[in-house]
Amino acid sequence: MKKIIISVIPLLFFGACKKDITSLNVNPKQPASVPATALFTQAQNTLASTLASSNVYLNTFRLIEQQWQETTYITESNYNIKDNKIPDGIWDAYYRDVLEPFEQAKAGFAASKTLSADEIKSDVAITDMMQVYSYYYLVTTFGNIPYTDALKVDNKFPKYDDALTVYNALLTRLDADIANLTTAQTLNNADQIYGGDIASWKLFGNSFKLKMGMTLADADNTKAKAVVEAAVASGVFTSNANNANFKFALNPPNTNPVWVDLVQSGRLDFIASKTIVDNLTTTTDPRLALYFTTDVSGSYSGGRPGTKNSYDAFSKPSTTLTAPNFPGLLLDYAETEFNLAEAVERGYNVGGTAASHYSNGVTASVLYWGGTAATASTYLAKTSVAYATATGTYKQKIGYQKWLALYNRGWDAWIENRRLDYPQLPAPANPVSTFPVRFTYPVSEQNVNTVNYTDASGKIGSDAVTTKLFFDKN
Repeated sequence: MKKIIISVIPLLFFGACKKDITSLNVNPKQPASVPATALFTQAQNTLASTLASSNVYLNTFRLIEQQWQETTYITESNYNIKDNKIPDGIWDAYYRDVLEPFEQAKAGFAASKTLSADEIKSDVAITDMMQVYSYYYLVTTFGNIPYTDALKVDNKFPKYDDALTVYNALLTRLDADIANLTTAQTLNNADQIYGGDIASWKLFGNSFKLKMGMTLADADNTKAKAVVEAAVASGVFTSNANNANFKFALNPPNTNPVWVDLVQSGRLDFIASKTIVDNLTTTTDPRLALYFTTDVSGSYSGGRPGTKNSYDAFSKPSTTLTAPNFPGLLLDYAETEFNLAEAVERGYNVGGTAASHYSNGVTASVLYWGGTAATASTYLAKTSVAYATATGTYKQKIGYQKWLALYNRGWDAWIENRRLDYPQLPAPANPVSTFPVRFTYPVSEQNVNTVNYTDASGKIGSDAVTTKLFFDKN
């Protein structure tokens, strides 16, 4: 018996030598290449999650814009962005976790052997549009940023480009992306915003172009006017049905970050801010009950910005907002209408009146959050709300209502607040600085990319939160 076994062994080895044993070195759970569609979805998810997050190491803009207030840890409410290295978190999230995967996805689509030329064209255009959108937040947060040298993995010391130059380059890219959208696409469910629908992406592109044009208005009115009028002529959002909503899942891991931070975590860190609650209460705004829960007394109240507050005593973010599948909103119809209202006031040829666009913006916001056209109409009829009788200049009227409509989109509220200078928010209890009009560069850039960091800091004025950026002229 032993002799039989011994005689069989060489045959086994002989058979093994006939097979490709190199396949044994391949880990099926870690593929050598990732499909472009998977990279696209990953980056889109991270982008939406970054903008929706309430993690104080990444997104503190609801606190800066006094939509929410902290209970125990009040660092961020008092404008302290350095202790938790928030700029580092933002920098890494966009460059490493959003822009780089989108870049890889574009390369994957472009190199495809199975897609048609038109399919490649559309898929690359949509992906590039997502990069343009991402760069918008970097350049309006920091100012001069790595752009020409960005995403070059072998360049560990990228130079910084002038912010306005970057902004104009982004507008050029956006135009090319819109033009390159054909009827063919392959993203489908990989695109968790529009399912790859080309008509929707064209509307998004032009609505975002409108937004970018208005952001530029005080810095270069002539350019802004041309950009805005071209965008509107091509077609922008006309209802909430056009909104760019990222579809978060009902179950982990791809759930609404606010649910993760406020519900799943079990933490009791955030309540409503007194600033926004008082403003909503004064005018009996129908969004008050849609934005927040009632407090312990059955009314609505918020904590004072910059102070410690009892979690049990005050209103909280609404259960609508804290649902696991509440979508991440990247761009919406309400914001589009407020941009159009301002465009009319600036003399741009976009059609309609400032009052009609303003009313449309307010109504769209109320409807988005679950209110009715009737309650929106009643609200707009108030003397203090109606466009013709509300207090202040057009910047004050539009800026105030835009701030209210951008609830839960603190990053965008911060951009608009700096640009329009309204509403003028009260200082928190113990601020470490005046209202921050930019974020300082990451500590990692200061320590590693020192030469380029120093050059960029000097060119914008100084690496301080008080240094105004290119679009913030007032």
